[in-house]
Amino acid sequence: FVFHWFVILQTQLLGVLLAAASNFLISVSLNIQKCAHLRLVCQTELKPYSRSKLWWCGIALLGLGELGNFLAYGFAPIVVVAPLGCVSVIGSAFISAFFLKKTMRSADIVGGTLTVTGIYLLVTFAPKVPQELTARQIQNYLVSWPFLVYSILEIITFCILLYFYKRKAVKHIMVLLMMVALLASLTVIAVKAVASMITLSVKGKMQLTYSIFYIMVVLMASSCAFQVKFLNQAMHLYEATEIVPINFVFFATSAILSGVIFYQEFQSASLLSVFMFLFGCLLSFLGVFIIARNEKEKHLQNPFIECRHIPGHKVTGKIQPDSHSSCYGTLNKEDPLVKSQS
Repeated sequence: FVFHWFVILQTQLLGVLLAAASNFLISVSLNIQKCAHLRLVCQTELKPYSRSKLWWCGIALLGLGELGNFLAYGFAPIVVVAPLGCVSVIGSAFISAFFLKKTMRSADIVGGTLTVTGIYLLVTFAPKVPQELTARQIQNYLVSWPFLVYSILEIITFCILLYFYKRKAVKHIMVLLMMVALLASLTVIAVKAVASMITLSVKGKMQLTYSIFYIMVVLMASSCAFQVKFLNQAMHLYEATEIVPINFVFFATSAILSGVIFYQEFQSASLLSVFMFLFGCLLSFLGVFIIARNEKEKHLQNPFIECRHIPGHKVTGKIQPDSHSSCYGTLNKEDPLVKSQS
């Protein structure tokens, strides 16, 4: 029994380390891509970013990080892997200070401290359950009554949100990100199932001959595609500083609910463990919000656009954009200098 318990802890620790390292790698890749874009902008001859070796390096690291996240679901519970996505948020905040020469602020340090403390608590008090899920176990989970009730409620909620989105043209950030979160709950269930069955198959217990494997692959691909669609819509309409914390909280909450309801990961956990785990999640959410809010403040402190190539203006000239005007960030057409240039 002691050996079995040690194997479970060792396997789960591997998943935690893999998820944390993968999310940190994702933050590195995003900063490398940002650096590549900045270098291309500063060049006299404009080139497409697809011709930049640095940009492709960032894309390769991003793919490697996402692959690591996928594999982590095969070793650790969903309720642990999903909240560890906050590592990429705090990683980006600290890496950008050194890599992109951004100013490190006290809010970044406070937010990072809260997030790291939350990660420690949720990893320490996470449920210790076996992660080797066979195809037959997944089939049984799929027809269990808690998941069927959860699925019906989720489908009804998604249809209501989709009705307001399509028919009433409601594009509120909460509506969009709630639809993303509902789809994400299906994605993490499918990812966990696929990763677990592949892991067992590699160990010699073939699971790829079961039809449930291919059903989960289709579910994973389709839910991911629709997630990207609604998330891109949100990114088009709202600032990233608003989307990142809300999307992280919604995604982590939906993923935890999926792990609790579908895989029953908290079935044998004590009340203290559940409370400390939720407290750790709360600290992580709070830390991400502080970091994102700090980014928004830094953005608002520079409300001017530099005029480098506008005829008749000096390099040091600036335009102050008016968010209430249709010509946001442009020169006033009534300006006599603009008239003479046109």
